[in-house]
Amino acid sequence: MIRIPQVRVVDEEGNQLGIMPTPRALEMAQERGYDLVEVAPMASPPVTRFLDFGQYKYELTKREKEAKKRQRVGFKEVRLSPKIGSGDFETKVHRAIEFLEEGDRLKVTVRFRGRELTHPELGRNLLTRFTEQIKEHGVVERAPLLEGKAMHLTVASLHKPKAHDGPAQPPKGGGESRAEGSGPTGLQPAPKTEPAPKTEPATPAPAGPPPAPERESQPPAPAATAQHRPAATPASTGE
Repeated sequence: MIRIPQVRVVDEEGNQLGIMPTPRALEMAQERGYDLVEVAPMASPPVTRFLDFGQYKYELTKREKEAKKRQRVGFKEVRLSPKIGSGDFETKVHRAIEFLEEGDRLKVTVRFRGRELTHPELGRNLLTRFTEQIKEHGVVERAPLLEGKAMHLTVASLHKPKAHDGPAQPPKGGGESRAEGSGPTGLQPAPKTEPAPKTEPATPAPAGPPPAPERESQPPAPAATAQHRPAATPASTGE
């Protein structure tokens, strides 16, 4: 809601319509099918424009996201000392090249200790030698500058910044599958499995007297055999 009595009006094509009362500007915007949006509230009088407010908010959000992406370019630092050894120097150079290849800006610092501060040319020569080693990957933005007990310079990368957000990983086992066309992966729906029929537990038999133990089968008795006695002979008589 615009509470200022008068506003400067710009139409949908960018043409200046001049200063007019706010109710009149709002009426004109509604006649043309637009919203009256305040685009410069700090101006005197405030500047308004005929816009589609939903489209305006969408473009504003899009610009904010792009600005955040640009701010993701990191700022890395490599520290040196005037008495650094050749092996450590080469290690620092390789590390700086890795930062520049990822698209990060680089700050190279030489720290002085004690009486080393009386010889700033040692730090300047060291930074010059360092930038010669990384000139294929970055360009020096500012000359070496001595601040307190440190001398530093900044280097801008010649490589495009890499995206820090990796690709989305597919969900692991246990997740629900999407229907075809419902998502970016276009997975087929998983086949439905019918539940196994439930089996009712067997009812236990009623308790009763324990069954009689089976008798051991005995072999059949042998059949009786008739014994034939020899016929008695008649006694002899002496005649």
